[in-house]
Amino acid sequence: MSQADRRRAPVKWGITSGALLCSALLMTGCASMPDTGEVTKVGNQQRADSDPQVRVFGVQPQKNEQPMQIVRGFLEATTSDEADYQTAKKYLAGSAVKWDPFAQITVLSGGPQLDPERANVAREDVGTTITLTGGQIATVDRKHSYSPATSTYRTDFHLIKVAGEWRIDSLPDGLVLSESDFQRIYRSVNMYYFAQLGPEEGQIPLAKDVLVADPVYVRRRIDPVTSTVQALLAGPSNWLQPVVTSAFPAGTQLKSQKLSLDDSGKLRVQLSDVAVRVGRDQCQRMAAQLLHTVQEQSSAQVTSVEVAGPDGSTLCSLGHDQAQAYAPSRLVGSGAQQYFVDTDHRMVTVSGNEETAHRVLGPFGETTARLQSVAVSRDGETAAGVRTDGRSLYVAPLSSGGSAREVLSSEAHDPSQGLTAPSWDGLGNLWVADRDPQHQRLLMWRDGKTTEVSVPNLADGQIKALRVAADGVRIALLVDHGGRTTLQLGRIERSGTVDHPQVSVTELRAVAPQLDDVEAASWAGGSRLVVVGKQSRGVQQLQYVDTDGSAAYTPTLPGISKVSAVAAFEDQQRPLLVASDEGMYRLPNDADWQQVSPDGTGPVYPG
Repeated sequence: MSQADRRRAPVKWGITSGALLCSALLMTGCASMPDTGEVTKVGNQQRADSDPQVRVFGVQPQKNEQPMQIVRGFLEATTSDEADYQTAKKYLAGSAVKWDPFAQITVLSGGPQLDPERANVAREDVGTTITLTGGQIATVDRKHSYSPATSTYRTDFHLIKVAGEWRIDSLPDGLVLSESDFQRIYRSVNMYYFAQLGPEEGQIPLAKDVLVADPVYVRRRIDPVTSTVQALLAGPSNWLQPVVTSAFPAGTQLKSQKLSLDDSGKLRVQLSDVAVRVGRDQCQRMAAQLLHTVQEQSSAQVTSVEVAGPDGSTLCSLGHDQAQAYAPSRLVGSGAQQYFVDTDHRMVTVSGNEETAHRVLGPFGETTARLQSVAVSRDGETAAGVRTDGRSLYVAPLSSGGSAREVLSSEAHDPSQGLTAPSWDGLGNLWVADRDPQHQRLLMWRDGKTTEVSVPNLADGQIKALRVAADGVRIALLVDHGGRTTLQLGRIERSGTVDHPQVSVTELRAVAPQLDDVEAASWAGGSRLVVVGKQSRGVQQLQYVDTDGSAAYTPTLPGISKVSAVAAFEDQQRPLLVASDEGMYRLPNDADWQQVSPDGTGPVYPG
């Protein structure tokens, strides 16, 4: 995974009114903090979070504070940079001392709102209840997985007097954070697990060691490397779990509770005795998961990983170069070429810094190609194309001397209701959807064999477009429901036998819930897509989203109007390619949009 794929959130200090003590650990420079004076309350200031040395700590409850002040102080203490929330727990009493801050996170669009009317009716003999409400936008579960959840959130805090001071004795487990606080405190990183590819695994040379990105949120300043490894050992997210596996034996835990890279970039991970029983091959697969996962969290390159047992003895080690045998990018391809269809319905390509496109070699570059849409295999040697009638899917080599052959067909009479643009995964499978109203279906083709893929959660929706991930276990679908198109992520599950495979796309979930209508999407990283869409009554946007439905915190893309299609590549050093009403445009790194052609449709990278 490239450095560019790491999401860097533009963080705001969304601190509600109350007392927070902010201390800066000044490792460099000539600034200093005053060592005298009062602790003052921090208002709704916005502060840059680019300096990782800044730390925020909560202030414990003060004498004679009223119930509303106690609840506010508690909520603010939960936004501090304390590993165990000890200050927040000083606001609790009775059964509330068992409060579990790690149960889940409720993310609100704005700050939590407290009901002051009920708070004023405070009877010391029975206590008082304060109601918290807000507009919920997401939850983060115990496995650190983010899920969009748009609803009105409501919960109660009950308070009693203990030794003459108000304390909270009943509250929900977990944290309640504003969106700005969540972005300040947490960052998204990818964990990596091995794909479970069913009967295909034994038939495809690369299938055994396919790593799949699973995004989670960890705290930015509380030992992020250790937190990420602990999350990795806890296993994949509930959504991804059915199609991946971990090389770590169940129950594996860290023996050393503080992990960091040494000066040479080596990470040493000491594990519990469960890991001692694994063989060398499995140990190296564990090390590969560790290296690629920690590389997501580290600002420096991880040069090697050493896995040790509880007694400190080395079980195995894996260098950065060796780990490339497991790198997710090995299924992706080089992405050196970009492709699209010109006005003569031929396939053309542009590469590197070329300013103009030229016809590809082979049948698809000829005047008789009559192509509507195309896809290129990850190795760049084969192309698939749908004819302009929308009824025929052909496969042809991207070299001279070969011929095109028809592999799939649709019975649709209208080209717009025929076959979608095809897409290749990194295992050599070709995917396409047939939109024929009389026989809608999702199909997977490989080596002359076609498998119809079930989509049980599709209901009355229609697949308008698709893009399958290189790992072959995730697929992005544009699904139309009554004229509204949404971006859905599906999990690809495989069973059956080699001769009779069974494939299904299950548990569809919205990836860009903030967009009312999505027009195009493309994979743009291991856990990221680029999307073209509109919000309600809004203008068209081109933006990144993460596969868990959270916003991808990347630089804002320069505006470009009337985009009908977009192509990105998993290695984000490659430029974006879009088709607009004004032609085909490319967006290189650190540059503005550049026209490649005054016309053209269906831009794609291999995939």
